[in-house]
Amino acid sequence: MSGFARSAVSYAMPLAALTVAIAVRASGLSVDQGSINMRILVGALSSAIMFTTIFVVLDHAEAVARRVGEPYGTLVLTIAVTAIEVSIIVSMMLHGENNPTLARESVFSTVMIASTGVVGVCLTFGGWRHRTQAIVRQGTSAYLAVLIALTVMTLVLPTFTQATGPGTFSAAQLGFVSVLSVLLYAGFLFAQTVRHRDDFIEGPTHGVSTRAAPHESILTGVLLLAIGLIGIVMLAEQVAASIEDALVTYQVTQADAIVGALIAGLVLMPESVSAVRAALNNELQRGLNVAMGSACATIGLTIPAVAAASLLTGRGLTLGIPAADTVLLVLALFISSVSFSNERTTFLTGLVHLVVFFTYVFLIFVP
Repeated sequence: MSGFARSAVSYAMPLAALTVAIAVRASGLSVDQGSINMRILVGALSSAIMFTTIFVVLDHAEAVARRVGEPYGTLVLTIAVTAIEVSIIVSMMLHGENNPTLARESVFSTVMIASTGVVGVCLTFGGWRHRTQAIVRQGTSAYLAVLIALTVMTLVLPTFTQATGPGTFSAAQLGFVSVLSVLLYAGFLFAQTVRHRDDFIEGPTHGVSTRAAPHESILTGVLLLAIGLIGIVMLAEQVAASIEDALVTYQVTQADAIVGALIAGLVLMPESVSAVRAALNNELQRGLNVAMGSACATIGLTIPAVAAASLLTGRGLTLGIPAADTVLLVLALFISSVSFSNERTTFLTGLVHLVVFFTYVFLIFVP
């Protein structure tokens, strides 16, 4: 695609997503009205537009990130991804019958995909091209510490609490853990951007190019980013309805695990490309910042958001993951701790992460 065509698409898609979302709502095509075929058709169209817009929006986010520099740039990508994921999960929670485990599956999938899949590909491809790559151990350790604390508190602890049934928090426990998650993530952001900013910066870049148009200002990028995010959020309801309708129609088993993985994969795909590209350019720390930052933000921000939706609407929320998923999660976190205990990585380090990732994917379909 030529530079002019790519620039035209980058400007058109956010506006198209917002226009289509407004048109669908204004036309009265409710997700709960009309024939099943019409709802699936509208949902498929919304999905296609939303999928394309996600790539364009995150491309604008990456352009803004390049201009503002690290570590603020990584935060732009992370917040954009988290906003998209929260909108999709909450829309699917509020659509149709109560689905208490969807948020859990989506968050768990995001953590597994980011910490094993994306990190594994970054380490493998980057290590194969550059033999060894350096990381900033202090910053990576901070990511892991926050991720371990948030993950255990929100996905493992609910299985062992006694106030309610297994896998669930009481209202007081849910509110308490949500507030702690937000405070911990806010403290992490303060350390990343102010107090210990140098711990998350790798140093001079190595001939990195950017896909941003040279004439595009930060204000333009932020405006297009905001328009695209609003359009994606508005389209999320149609996408959520079409996914649920299709699963019901075709009687798909393991629906929650599959949908959770699809949501996480859809949202993380453009950001994963950014992380892998950074690793190939020998900017491994930036790639790790993107991948691990997504995992931390998913728990630190998404869990409180869906918890608030659950408390306000009275819909159940099950956060505790099953035993097999707990084993995989602990394995992924332990391997990450070992992988980043040194200040350099090789392709072998990445292969270990990928083995765990493929095991996670296999067990989705063969539990």
